[in-house]
Amino acid sequence: MSVRGTDMDAEAADETENEAAGQYDDELPWSEEDDDRTAETLRWLRAKRRAHQRQRRRDRAVLAYCVVLAVIGYGSGYAYRFLQQLKLGADYGSLGADLQRSLPAVFVTVTLGLAVLAARDALWRGPVVVSGPSVGWLLAQPVRRGAVLRPGFRLSAGTAAGAGVLVAAAAAVVLQVTGLTSFGGALAAALPAGLCLPLLAVSLGMAVERRPRLTRHVRRLTAPAALLLALSAGQAALAGTGRRWAPLEAVELWSGPWGWAAQPVVAVTGGQAPGWPVAVALLLAVTAAAVLYAHRDAAHVPNAQLRSRAATTSAVTSGVLALELRAAKLALLEAGGDEPKRRLRLPPPPHRYLAVVWRDLLTLLRTPGRLGRACAWTAAAAAAAGLGAGPVAEQRVTGLVVGLLCGYAAVGALAEPARLETDNVRRAAWSPFRLRTLMLHHAIVPAVLGALLGLLAAVPYALAGAAWALLLMPLCAVPFAAAAVFGACRGPARTDLLFLGGATPMGGPGPFLFAAWYAAGPLVSVTGLTLVLNTPLAHGPGARSVLPVAVMAALLTTGLLLFAARSADRLLRH
Repeated sequence: MSVRGTDMDAEAADETENEAAGQYDDELPWSEEDDDRTAETLRWLRAKRRAHQRQRRRDRAVLAYCVVLAVIGYGSGYAYRFLQQLKLGADYGSLGADLQRSLPAVFVTVTLGLAVLAARDALWRGPVVVSGPSVGWLLAQPVRRGAVLRPGFRLSAGTAAGAGVLVAAAAAVVLQVTGLTSFGGALAAALPAGLCLPLLAVSLGMAVERRPRLTRHVRRLTAPAALLLALSAGQAALAGTGRRWAPLEAVELWSGPWGWAAQPVVAVTGGQAPGWPVAVALLLAVTAAAVLYAHRDAAHVPNAQLRSRAATTSAVTSGVLALELRAAKLALLEAGGDEPKRRLRLPPPPHRYLAVVWRDLLTLLRTPGRLGRACAWTAAAAAAAGLGAGPVAEQRVTGLVVGLLCGYAAVGALAEPARLETDNVRRAAWSPFRLRTLMLHHAIVPAVLGALLGLLAAVPYALAGAAWALLLMPLCAVPFAAAAVFGACRGPARTDLLFLGGATPMGGPGPFLFAAWYAAGPLVSVTGLTLVLNTPLAHGPGARSVLPVAVMAALLTTGLLLFAARSADRLLRH
């Protein structure tokens, strides 16, 4: 063999080795002793990002200044009035005793709420979020992943702990004003909960972000967790009124971090918690172990998770800044893996005019989470209306408005097919109707199912002697369905409204105009129904109140559907 042939074979072998090395470079581990470039890379990035970080600090300083100014200028008066009312309640009523009785259930509710929020947040964001360039370039370099990812976890944990301390201080003020204990004792008792419960929630979010297989379990367990949350909130309300169950409270106080965090507060307010030092020690030990474990997990989040979270965070931020909240919500649903669907079938409709109703019913059956949310909002609406029933005008109006808003949310959860049609009008090509007619058909299922849910919510009132509620509550669902369809046809955000009206010393009216345009559907329907329902639910005028509500509901429904049809035509033109 010639020397030239030998050289060519050697070059070919070298090229083959180089290709193989390049092909499997991402899979082969690099040596930390020989190839570690973490300090050099991070030093270079800090130098390159110095100007950008300086601008970000300025922006954050301006934002913090605006928040502090708003809190001091607008919030101080409300806070002072709230504390004065608490003080009066403590002096002349039983507010302090009611609060002390409900403490175990309140801590269970708060802990469960933090856990649900942390787990759901980890489906799309999580404690560790890095930018897209950092995932695509920085983590591909020979750098230690922990040095890049763990600062994000520490920032999330520190932010959560700081917020928890502020909440603990606010709770201590409430306990002092209500006469249960001194501020120092209340703060010392609430600090373990304020520090540990948020850190446990962040650790739970870290576990979900680190392990993609847990996302399916989180989605499946969200509905049962929400039910437990509602039950614990109901237990807190009942305990506040004196209806307590001592065995259940004893189990809650020792069954987990929720009870361990509650015991020092229960003890300092005069309750029975003799083993609270042991409970605090258990809480601190479990929190420390969870935080250390989560800190270790932070360095091992898969790159696929980081890339998807970076893209979702960017999409959500863009949607919020552009005031396109629907786009932000769709980004969240896509990242979190939309709610589970079931393979169910319905017999085809006998006539084409029932095609839209058939599709909407089939969609609800295949996504039972929407129907579950509608039931939950209906229960909340009935509870708010019941709490607002009474002779005090402010309490009655507040309960009525909150109940109607919850009722709109319940009916709106059933109108999701209409929103999906208007997200991209080309999706409506399947329909034999024009878009405006299609939108009117989409209002049928929310109106009918909303009326049925309202009828079920009115049963307790009917058993209590207010049989007229069986007619009033279902009537409210019809204008709510029209308002939901009108909101679906609203179109892109009218950001030009933000700059209308000029500037005044108190600011321009642009933001209020935009808010009125964005929430026109619920604003009009809730305001109209409030005007005719402003009577105590428990002592209403009976059947005489049905006719005004029916007339108002008919007027609201007709007007909102007409505007929805016009908005649908405008969507096609644009």
